[in-house]
Amino acid sequence: MGRPPPLLAEAEQLLGIPAKDVRELAGALAEATGPVRAVRGHDAGIEAALTDKVTAERDEELRVYLSEARLVKDSFEVSELEKACAATARGFEDVVKVLDKAEATSERYIEGTFFLRARVEGNDIGYGSICAAGPHATTLHWVRNDGDVRSGDLLLLDAGVETDELYTADITRTLPINGRYTDLQRKIYDAVYEAQEAGIAAVKPGAAYRDFHDAAQRVLAEKLVEWGLVEGPVERVLELGLQRRWTLHGTGHMLGMDVHDCAAARTEVYVDTTLEPGMCLTVEPGLYFQADDLTVPEEYRGIGVRIEDDILVTEDGNRNLSDALPRRSDEVEAWMASLKG
Repeated sequence: MGRPPPLLAEAEQLLGIPAKDVRELAGALAEATGPVRAVRGHDAGIEAALTDKVTAERDEELRVYLSEARLVKDSFEVSELEKACAATARGFEDVVKVLDKAEATSERYIEGTFFLRARVEGNDIGYGSICAAGPHATTLHWVRNDGDVRSGDLLLLDAGVETDELYTADITRTLPINGRYTDLQRKIYDAVYEAQEAGIAAVKPGAAYRDFHDAAQRVLAEKLVEWGLVEGPVERVLELGLQRRWTLHGTGHMLGMDVHDCAAARTEVYVDTTLEPGMCLTVEPGLYFQADDLTVPEEYRGIGVRIEDDILVTEDGNRNLSDALPRRSDEVEAWMASLKG
């Protein structure tokens, strides 16, 4: 049996506010006078009781306020994110240990393996797990997870455990299924790692929110020019956004109770703001060469790499909450060998 709900007195003590039976809420709201705001889409009974008492404009104000209130995390929230990251790291270890079984079945074995860890150590997965093997790694949100898992290919695993308090991790590792990167896979992976290092270094108090994205994109643009895939100079590439053909997405987002936390916040207090201690965000650059991309040499086609970590802004810089999982290519190989051994 699950644990019983707290008594009203216990709830009042826990939350520090008066508590009443939730079954009485709709009736109380129907009798209420004065302005009311509601977060829609969660309780049809409450919305029905509030007919003619709320407006879309007023409700949107509440949604924005709640989103902005989560921009800076307190110590409890940070501890929940730490817990989520630790459980997620164990889920990634679980996956590495069963890659041989995934090869005999499909990406679904990977999905199911991680899901077990999420349900045992937390409430659920924080979002649909992306278990993208081979060319599926070039699809940003591959959640069908029904493809083959083949030795010699890469596995892009983007997954996160959600804690019982509903805070989620959001971590990505791109792993060689047989435990060793090929020379080309390593070259692409190391470029993404270098971009992520530049992005993480740009996360600090007082920095512009967009700085980490710009830093990572610059590194990737430099690599694409160096490899001859796009014509330089780098400043021209960045000005025209030519690198975006292969980088595809922004380099990160706020993280917390939602995997894309604070998403309803106003632009001026989110993407146009400066970073403060307590903010938590992902840094997740990637390079994706589609299987049918005739603008790159054939050997690049079908390779997708992303590396993603959950970064907390601190008073003097940042802290990687997901650093239990190795990132450097040689460390990834050594870690995989230790788990398979």
